[in-house]
Amino acid sequence: MRADTQNTVNEIEKSLELLRQRMDWETASHRLEEFNARVEDPNLWDDPEAAQKLMRERQSLVDAIDAVKEIQQELADNIELIELGEMEDDADVVKDAEASLKELAKKAAQKELEALLNGEADSNDTFLEINSGAGGTESCDWASILARMYVRWAEKAGYKVELQSMSPGEEAGIKSVTYKISGHNAYGWLKTESGVHRLVRISPYDSAARRHTSFSSVWVYPVVDDNIEIEVNQSEIRIDTYRSSGAGGQHVNTTDSAVRITHIPTGIVVTSSEKSQHQNRDIAMKALKSRLYQMELDRRNADINAAHEAKGDAGWGNQIRSYVLQPYQMVKDLRTGHETSDTQGVLDGDLDAFMAATLAMDVSGKSRAEASATD
Repeated sequence: MRADTQNTVNEIEKSLELLRQRMDWETASHRLEEFNARVEDPNLWDDPEAAQKLMRERQSLVDAIDAVKEIQQELADNIELIELGEMEDDADVVKDAEASLKELAKKAAQKELEALLNGEADSNDTFLEINSGAGGTESCDWASILARMYVRWAEKAGYKVELQSMSPGEEAGIKSVTYKISGHNAYGWLKTESGVHRLVRISPYDSAARRHTSFSSVWVYPVVDDNIEIEVNQSEIRIDTYRSSGAGGQHVNTTDSAVRITHIPTGIVVTSSEKSQHQNRDIAMKALKSRLYQMELDRRNADINAAHEAKGDAGWGNQIRSYVLQPYQMVKDLRTGHETSDTQGVLDGDLDAFMAATLAMDVSGKSRAEASATD
């Protein structure tokens, strides 16, 4: 077996080992037997919510076990084909098996990443909120660039994107925008993006072509589904209707259909302006519940809570990632150290490597650079 092929095999085996560790492989079969026994209980569906939760947990375990077994079998089959091809001096068989191993390595790496998405709400749909920060028109333009970047990422991932509300900038770009992004693990992936994003570039709005630094904040919180109970006291909210300040065209609101809900105890404000008043009220209430749920998640996790508090204003000292377009090309995540010079690719939605590095750090507690130094 060639050295590069052996390296591919080693990568697959490493991914398999990490998958086994994260799912506690030694007890997996026993846990599945317990699930199966509970599923056969004739009283299971007396509590539909508990039953649905049990079925989801069981299916998640089944999928994880099947994935490991499938990768193991494909790995063994292709190694056997390579050995057979080498014995019979059949270059085509060897070439095909090596190509299959490379694809299997990508599949194993993806499954390894998906195994990191085991938080309580990781599988949920998500709200993505972007707000322009310090920098005026520059930051409004930067917010619109970020919005495009995340929409591109979501579309590449096969997710559904729905605009919830948007406030345009006075001269260009947007002051704020909120999207609902729907699909399996949407929140799990996008939660890594919460924080302040910093842009350095030659300003297209500066006649002297000077370099400017702009900031915008990103906040991600899970859509609360029917399995998560969030109580909202009606006496603690204020609901206002107003006329949307859209850019015009076919989506102009001719009535006060936009809805703003303020949660008085926390000061949380959510809006929706893209639908009818009834729909906007429903959308805004769901967004409020999601924000309140995110606060509860933060309370359970001191590290996440501290990160949100540290995020503060969208300005110097609070950024999680820098996007430098001048005087050189570089996007660097300040939490993990992951970086790339392919700035256009990132702004076109190529974010998977950044998300993966942050997820891995959340599990290990170390950045990639720190992990490499201790290996």
